[in-house]
Amino acid sequence: MNRLEKIRLIRRSLKAGKPSIGSWMQIPHPSVAEIMGQAGYDWVAVDMEHGSIGVQQLPDIFRALELGGTLPLARIAQGETKDCKQALDAGAGGVIVPMIESAEQLTKARDACRWAPAGSRGVGFSRANLFGKNFESYNEEAQAPLLVAMIEHARAVENLADILQVEGLDAVMIGPYDLSASMGLTAQFESPKFMAAMERIRILCAQYDIPCGAHVVAPDVDVLKRRIAEGYRFIAYSIDAVFLTKHAAFPLL
Repeated sequence: MNRLEKIRLIRRSLKAGKPSIGSWMQIPHPSVAEIMGQAGYDWVAVDMEHGSIGVQQLPDIFRALELGGTLPLARIAQGETKDCKQALDAGAGGVIVPMIESAEQLTKARDACRWAPAGSRGVGFSRANLFGKNFESYNEEAQAPLLVAMIEHARAVENLADILQVEGLDAVMIGPYDLSASMGLTAQFESPKFMAAMERIRILCAQYDIPCGAHVVAPDVDVLKRRIAEGYRFIAYSIDAVFLTKHAAFPLL
């Protein structure tokens, strides 16, 4: 799979106002990744924040996703230089950065993802450039991997206008559980205060022409269609473990 072409395709789709639908992985096994990679998603985010997937497992998981033409992304544990570099060097086409609360924080993560002159990420041979064989062609990809900021705190909502103006931001994704918890309303998604925060995020994203993302955790096509109708454009559809849990349940005979 040509990662750069896949990144460009996703960007063109988002720029045209079309949804980009991906999924999520938490089970640390390349066979699961191979199944997910063949499922037809634009991208699959490998969860390194809440999943049990280690850096040493990323190359095999990314290879398995790429077999199906699916772009591997990494939801990194933090937006630190080490997190960004390790995920991208392993072959991620971009990162989803959790707990972004300010433009300065996002700018730091963005620069940590990019080779010079666009950023400050260390340059070297790695799996991402086939250990030097594709060094020259990878240089273009390394100037601007996909960058998605997770909005998961009330402080992020307060600073959202500044966050959305950071150059290179491809999309934001709302983390509803952490966002509601930061407001003292853990999982109270019908709370007027929480719903107002969600609406503010959607309005500001539209104002600054940045795709707004959401995670449809329970696999439900009707909910997915509703999120698209509401204007969400960067959408994760369920999680590998949730798919398995839902369909592995013993049937009531």
